[in-house]
Amino acid sequence: MSSGSGQTGAGAPPEKRELRLGIIPLSDCAPLVVAREMGFFAEQGLDVTITREASWANVRDKVQLGALDGAQMLGPMPLAGTLGVVSPRKPMVTALTLNLNGNAVTVSRRLYERLCHTDPEAMARRPITAHALRRVIEADRRQGAGPLTFATVFPVSGHTYQLRYWLASAGIDPDRDVRLIVIPPQFVAANLEEGRIDGFCAGEPWNGFAVARGVGCSLISSYEIWNNGPEKVFAVTEDWAQRHPATHRAVLRALLHACRWLDADGANRRSAARLLARPEYVGVDEDVLAATLGGEFRDGIAARPRRIPDFTVFSRYAANFPWRSHGLWFAMQMERWGQLDMDAAVDEAVARTYRPDLYREAAADLGLPAPQADWKEEGVHAGGWQLETATAPIPMGADRFFDGAHFDPKDPAACLRGPG
Repeated sequence: MSSGSGQTGAGAPPEKRELRLGIIPLSDCAPLVVAREMGFFAEQGLDVTITREASWANVRDKVQLGALDGAQMLGPMPLAGTLGVVSPRKPMVTALTLNLNGNAVTVSRRLYERLCHTDPEAMARRPITAHALRRVIEADRRQGAGPLTFATVFPVSGHTYQLRYWLASAGIDPDRDVRLIVIPPQFVAANLEEGRIDGFCAGEPWNGFAVARGVGCSLISSYEIWNNGPEKVFAVTEDWAQRHPATHRAVLRALLHACRWLDADGANRRSAARLLARPEYVGVDEDVLAATLGGEFRDGIAARPRRIPDFTVFSRYAANFPWRSHGLWFAMQMERWGQLDMDAAVDEAVARTYRPDLYREAAADLGLPAPQADWKEEGVHAGGWQLETATAPIPMGADRFFDGAHFDPKDPAACLRGPG
């Protein structure tokens, strides 16, 4: 079967044809929306209903309780479920990453102006560090002012770890020097506008939405923090995957087709923005969605949008492969920030949650190349490179960290030294 085909692959027919899959209103729910609206689920014999959920906690609870068959999830969420970190212990499975990158750190215009006044030199450099923010925090402390408030979308999320890393890299203690709270992504811009928070780290389109409304400035993208770091995944419970192996495989095929369609050309991205703009999905102006889907980072700082072609990656660079090394990296962040005590169960949980074997089966059905290893190092490539340990060579992208750190999953000490 050709790599572009969406026809049903080899194997048994789906055990369950009618599915309910959950999303949160974000640009990177696009693979699920596209798979439904472009007929890729139907080509796999599936009748899928997409439900827009109110929060990541809702998504987690409904998948774990069986109200949803599966869902778009934050990268660390399935592993957190398997480990019982800030959630009921319920083994989860992810066999497909939906996208790389796609987040940003955004602050209020008032705070941005304070940052520029306090340390104009630091604010003029790219990527923008948190050093000016540290000076603002120190000045507030001397004057007896309370801490600044920043929001992320869930306690175990790439956003939380990206924001903590960015803060900590400038000597800011995220647990002492600022106040961190959780707000669903679709509400962060409104809370910024109303002055309830001073900044947030969230996915698109909510950074661009805050900028378009004139209430925020985006300081740094997640691509700049970690080039091509993992973001959302598709996840189901382990028992659901065991009871519906053919259905799960069909869903993976449809999502692989959707991800490849999204990365095929710019016209497809614009069509996706039109779909996502509908109120049942994201419900934001199409132009805001099309901007970041098209690689335009409208930060509210530069006169023109900055071009970041890999601002959101849906298929390139083996983006969909569920690297177990990504799972270990997330576990190390849970440990670093006091959410998890590392022990021998972590390796077992990562292997149980991240299922590259299931990915390889679905990819083989579509004639797609797949990595042959389950782990890879991060922070070693400043530009494009080629993955040779695959069923066919795969072009890969940069994987640098903001601070030049190197993550080697074979070296636990290096993991602990890695970025936060």
